[in-house]
Order: sequence, then C-alpha cells, then structure tokens
Amino acid sequence: MSDAKTHCGFVGVIGAPNAGKSTLVNTLVGAKVAIVSPKVQTTRTRVMGVLNVGATQMVFVDTPGIFAPKKRLEKAMVSAAWQGAVDADALLLVVDVGRGKINAESRAIIDKLKEQQRTAMLALNKVDLAHKEKLLALAAEMNDTGIFSDIYMISALTGSGTDKIVTDIVKRMPEGPWMFDAEQISDMPMRLLAAEVTREKIFLQLGDELPYASTVETEEWEAFDNGSVKISQTVYVMRDQQKAIVLGKGGARIKKIGTAAREELEEMLECRVHLNIFVKVRENWGDDPERYRDWGLDFNA
Repeated sequence: MSDAKTHCGFVGVIGAPNAGKSTLVNTLVGAKVAIVSPKVQTTRTRVMGVLNVGATQMVFVDTPGIFAPKKRLEKAMVSAAWQGAVDADALLLVVDVGRGKINAESRAIIDKLKEQQRTAMLALNKVDLAHKEKLLALAAEMNDTGIFSDIYMISALTGSGTDKIVTDIVKRMPEGPWMFDAEQISDMPMRLLAAEVTREKIFLQLGDELPYASTVETEEWEAFDNGSVKISQTVYVMRDQQKAIVLGKGGARIKKIGTAAREELEEMLECRVHLNIFVKVRENWGDDPERYRDWGLDFNA
C-alpha cells in the first residue's frame, strides 16, 4: 500500500468479562484470532485482529474483560485492557444485553470513560436474547450517559448488525501508512495462538472444574517436508488434583481436548497437525514473570 491516501488506526474493544468482545473481533476480522469460550476472563493478552477495507486498515485490540482484579494475573489483565483503551484511535464498548440491564461492571467502565473524557461507540450484543422493550429501554439509558457517539444492536455470534460498525470505524481511522501486510490478520505469534486454541478447548471441556488454574505453552514446533507440522505443548496446572482432572480417566479427557485442538489447528494452518499434549504441575506459574512477557502483560501492574 504505497498510496498516500491510506488510512490506519487502532480500535480498542472493551467491556465486562464475557460480553462477547473476542467473538466480535473474530467476526469482524473473519478469522479466529482470540480465544472464545463461555467462561469469563478468557482473554489474557491484547490480541490484534487486522481488517482491511479499501485503503483503510483497522487494527482491533481485543482486550481482556475489565473486572475488579484481586490476583497478580488479574491485575495485569485489567491493566492491559485499559492500556488498549488509552492507545486506541476509536473505542468500542461491548455490552451483553441478554440480561436486560446495565450490570455493575459495565457501569464502572462507563464511569471510567466519563472520567477520562473519552467518547466511545457502543455495541449492544446478544440482542437476539433480549426482549424488545427491555432492549429499547437499555439503549435509551446508555444514550443518556452522553458518552456514546453511536449505538449498535448486534449479534457478534451471527454477525448481524456488525457491517455498520465497520463502515463507521472506517470513517474514524486517521490518514497514515498500513502497519500490517494485506494478508496478515493478527500480530499473535503462531506458537502463542496454538496454545490459546488448546487453552480454549480446556475451558470448554472442563467448565467450572478448573477455573483459571491452568496455562498452556507451545514447547516445540517442527515443520516437515510433506507440509505437516508437529506441535508439542505442555498444560501447566497448580496441583496434582488438577492434573488428574485434565487427564481424565485413563487419559480420556486430555485425548478429547487434544483432538478438538488438533482439528481446529489443522483448519487454521491448512495442513496436517501432529499434536502432543503433556500435563505438568507447576505450583506458582501465575507468579512467573516470563509467562507475563509471553502474554504481553505487565508483571508489575
């Protein structure tokens, strides 16, 4: 893109945990770049999804859900989320309206945006789950806050209503050169993205059995002449009991997780994948500065 009239900018996608931010970024970009799971707090790093429309490049900063942090990892996640908001050329707040009201977490985000004197675009997500009267009342209440330039009724999952968001974001992007190649959809290294895929499958398989006591690392990545790749990963948990949960009876659980992860990786990489997953106990993985560097988080947040 050598044309001087190109435009490029960052779009910060913020919201309470499980509002649908990652699903929306994946829908807008048209590919999976962020972990999507029905559990809250599943996005740990600011994954960037890149969307090109005409001469405009939009770089979506998919932030962790903003919540009241207690542990070191949680504080680093929330710090990353607000940094994403500060750095952005356009801000998009995603609110889950399936509940029919503005919850305390979303209200706290609105208060902070007011405090920072930031204007944002608002995406009311999961509109297909809400009653029309409640939806309209919620939109009116959000409009009365005075900080939203636009309000959209969307379903991040189906893509309904998202085209208008893209059209309006394009108009907000500043003039400047593109930051990424036309074919690039994310700045997340493939090793990290592969680990995220497996981590998502763990969340989906285990539900509440293993809340946030696990992490996944891609230890080896070997490409072969026939086009296939061999990926070796380690799932780290904090206790032996958690290791037993991940493995399952006779290793059935980890095998199921591995199959689901391998199938998705093959689809993403468009090649045959040999995936080996090991489970190890590392009590204090949540206090290891190196893990935070890998995720792009601030250990001292």
